[in-house]
Amino acid sequence: MASSDFDVEAALRAVGQPGTRGGLTTPVEQLDQIDSLSLRGHEKYVSLTMEFRCNLKCVHCMIEGTMDRLAPTSDETFARVCQDQRENGRWDGLVLTGSEITLRRDLDQIARQARAAGFKHIRIQTHGMHLGRKDYADKLVDAGVDEFFVSVAGSDRESHDRITQVNGAWDKMMEGMAHLDRYDHVKIITNSVVTSESYTLLPGMVDALKHLKRLVQMEFWTYFPMAETDEKNLSARHQDILPFLRQAIADCRAAGRAVEVKNFPECLLGEYRDALVNAQPMLVIDPAFWTEFDRNEFHQCPHRAQCSSTECLGLTSAYIARFGDEADLLRPIP
Repeated sequence: MASSDFDVEAALRAVGQPGTRGGLTTPVEQLDQIDSLSLRGHEKYVSLTMEFRCNLKCVHCMIEGTMDRLAPTSDETFARVCQDQRENGRWDGLVLTGSEITLRRDLDQIARQARAAGFKHIRIQTHGMHLGRKDYADKLVDAGVDEFFVSVAGSDRESHDRITQVNGAWDKMMEGMAHLDRYDHVKIITNSVVTSESYTLLPGMVDALKHLKRLVQMEFWTYFPMAETDEKNLSARHQDILPFLRQAIADCRAAGRAVEVKNFPECLLGEYRDALVNAQPMLVIDPAFWTEFDRNEFHQCPHRAQCSSTECLGLTSAYIARFGDEADLLRPIP
């Protein structure tokens, strides 16, 4: 299905669950015109949040205060999505996510059902620790999981374990990615949250993972606290992040890897503006999540009325409360 043929409203009806959002910022009709500087194609994936437990304690966790009351996507909704896929072939891929999806004991069965329904790709979003068990990693690959979206919090054992607050998390994650690296058809994508504790580590993250043959893309997500204020002081000023982020982007591309940047002002990226991709797959999640998410109040920028960007999310309320509106730093894109 061509990108320009994708019907977001029809997809929402097919999922049939309140709280589902499309997650697109780039207009669908423009997707085929964009150079492939990232994997993109987010509109070709649907993401189901099927688990709300986690065995890490990341300091930057977006949903630490809501995990105990958010309900995972039901098996009935999963079955409905699979049925629609069998009938319409609406998506290329399915993302299985949650707080930590590998805590579901039936994950391999879910993946097999999704493959049987016609999904070409199955992606899981994970901290990667359980992949350190070779038999478990092999079981998921055998079940049809061919894309692994792995959260990388630090650039080495000390920083990663400190930020995730679990000793041994780095070693298990690295062992897991080493197991995946043996498979020619598997793709690894990494996701790193950029906070006051991690922004200086970004180039080191790229360097620490440079040996992985199956790592095709690295993503850097600027932190937002899901609230009007940054009570943990985990936000960093964009101008402080910028030199480390630019170096990480340059190093990724020099290594032949795609890169995506999330929630960072487009005007500050200069020649790396094309790395900003705030689009996401259609997300099926408990509607209560959006009540918290919308507290971020994105798209605040003193130059918004003059700016032509369709990708930038501007500033959040929490960022402005801590650092101001950055009127002298930001510039409207002509």
